[in-house]
Amino acid sequence: MTRKIAVSGTASGIGKALAGLLRAQGDEVIGIDLKDADVCADLSTPEGRALAVESVLGMCGGVLDGVVACAGVSTFTTLTVRVNYFGVTALLEGLRPALAAAPAPRAAVIGSISGTKPAVPEVVRACLDGLEEEAVESGERAVERGDGRKLYPSSKSALAQWLRRVCVTPEWAGCGIPLNAVAPGVVLTPMSDPLFADEEMRKAMDAAVPMPLNGYAEPEVVAEALRWLVSPANSHMTGQVVYVDGGAEATLRGPDVF
Repeated sequence: MTRKIAVSGTASGIGKALAGLLRAQGDEVIGIDLKDADVCADLSTPEGRALAVESVLGMCGGVLDGVVACAGVSTFTTLTVRVNYFGVTALLEGLRPALAAAPAPRAAVIGSISGTKPAVPEVVRACLDGLEEEAVESGERAVERGDGRKLYPSSKSALAQWLRRVCVTPEWAGCGIPLNAVAPGVVLTPMSDPLFADEEMRKAMDAAVPMPLNGYAEPEVVAEALRWLVSPANSHMTGQVVYVDGGAEATLRGPDVF
């Protein structure tokens, strides 16, 4: 049976790969991105998020079998916080009623191995409190003191904590909606291209994200994990951050964290 699945970030990278896999198996994909998508919307703004939700709901008739939030950025600016946390959570919350109306709904987001790295506590706290402007202000102060690199880990850490907090609530688990994350290591996407252009940056990246199992991943590797998470076969896994990272998380945090 054909399923309707909304996927953000379908213009490139993991989102594009996932959309291709889903369509190849017969699913109907509603793609969301800044351009080259079924729904063109800017998830960094409240207006863009509202447009995305309204457009998807109109295209799916109020019933969605799956939502996967792949859209994200990795800049050392507060745009990272707006897109990676508030853009993702607003999209998921806005489309949750349509998921609840489906017989076997599923949802997933893109986390990151970076979510285990040092973050900016004030940013994470404001995100989890739903205070976007406060999170941005804290992020701007972090940039001013030279901690802009911590904004990406902050956004992904907050997202993972949000997911684990809401996944077991009546609105999600109570409506039969599994909600999980895939946390990649280094993936060969347009977003990571600049890292490979600089040899020193590449060495630093390899030290920060060691991937002993098969090295860097193609987008399809992460997309395959997402495809299973939003399939009807996943009936009982929820609140999990699945590291598709070539062993980076296990290497960095060791066997005592599980």
